[in-house]
Amino acid sequence: MPELHLTLSAARHLHLAAQGLLNRPRRRPKPADILSTIQRMSLLQIDTINVVARSPYLVLFSRLGAYPQNWLDDALTRGELMEYWAHEACFLPRSDFPLVRHKMLSPHNMGWKYHAEWMAEHAEEIDSLITHIAKNGPVRSADFVHPRKGASGWWEWKPHKRHLEGLFTAGKVMVIERRNFQRVYDLTHRVMPGWQDELHALSQDDAEAIMLENSARSLGIFRPQWLADYYRLRQPDLPSLLARWQEAQQAIPVQVEQLGEMWVHADMLPLLARAAEGKLKATHSTVLSPFDPIVWDRKRAEQFFDFTYRLECYTPASKRQYGYFVLPILHQGKLVGRIDSKMHRKEGVLEIFALYLEEGTRISASLEKGIKQALDDFARWQGAERIRLQRLPEKLFSHQRDGWEIDVA
Repeated sequence: MPELHLTLSAARHLHLAAQGLLNRPRRRPKPADILSTIQRMSLLQIDTINVVARSPYLVLFSRLGAYPQNWLDDALTRGELMEYWAHEACFLPRSDFPLVRHKMLSPHNMGWKYHAEWMAEHAEEIDSLITHIAKNGPVRSADFVHPRKGASGWWEWKPHKRHLEGLFTAGKVMVIERRNFQRVYDLTHRVMPGWQDELHALSQDDAEAIMLENSARSLGIFRPQWLADYYRLRQPDLPSLLARWQEAQQAIPVQVEQLGEMWVHADMLPLLARAAEGKLKATHSTVLSPFDPIVWDRKRAEQFFDFTYRLECYTPASKRQYGYFVLPILHQGKLVGRIDSKMHRKEGVLEIFALYLEEGTRISASLEKGIKQALDDFARWQGAERIRLQRLPEKLFSHQRDGWEIDVA
């Protein structure tokens, strides 16, 4: 077939369709949507910052709308999900255990995630910990006594926390649930009783081939250079990979305005003609997590959405440009701005310290309506009854500059 040409907007819409962010949800979410949404993204990155809803819950909200946050915890407890190092620390379908098992079996290759000297130095204590879990059942690091302050004056990690993290990376234990977002660990052979490495484990090459295909499917449309970052893989031989995919009709090349050649995964082919004709419309407005797959690859976000973004929570306050934990705003296929916010849970108030629009974004009734809807949905989902506004662009919400009460119905 002749090579297709897409506008930049059409290419973005294909990507958002693949990610489940093209249109506002048409129905109320169901518990089963947690697993299917993570399968669609392949990965759900974990982060613990909770000035607003923690990142994994927020990523799901952006796609599903309002849902009970315990549904994610329940999916982990039911065994539908697992945790391991993928893009970073991530939830992924437990059925993907074979894709990461080779990492567990070679923890020395995991860099800072595995401290071999610590594990060797404390081998006897770690063996005792394994015996304790085998005899007494799952544990949290919180179940063990905290040490004294270190020489630096800071509280150090508990030795048992470091032991458990090492055992987790080495695949000796797995996370079976979270209690108040604290990991609960059990022995891997109890979590995966039928698993046998000699029968079921994949080689690194075979596992990475599947992960690259997952990356292409979850991106929907991609530059080849974007693939490896999705699971943080080594860079493959891209010409050979793309030739194989094209021959197998797993992906086809297209020409995209401003970006040149990109590739469309086979799952997006039913939408490709509509996209090329400009009939694939983005209608969704929502806030995104800093660790949403749309923006977690900062270079990709800049190339694809012209959105320069960095997380500033580890930057000294005096040097921050936008704020501590800034959330991108998606509006009808574009990243139009960002908010620095905090959820005051006891007060029932979502406070927007600052809302910034991207340069060149025209304030219109449609934009204002979309952003207000996104903020209302975001606040209501977290139990807020009011949005309090501080710093805003001129002319935005000109009649509600201080904020508004939320219809909680």
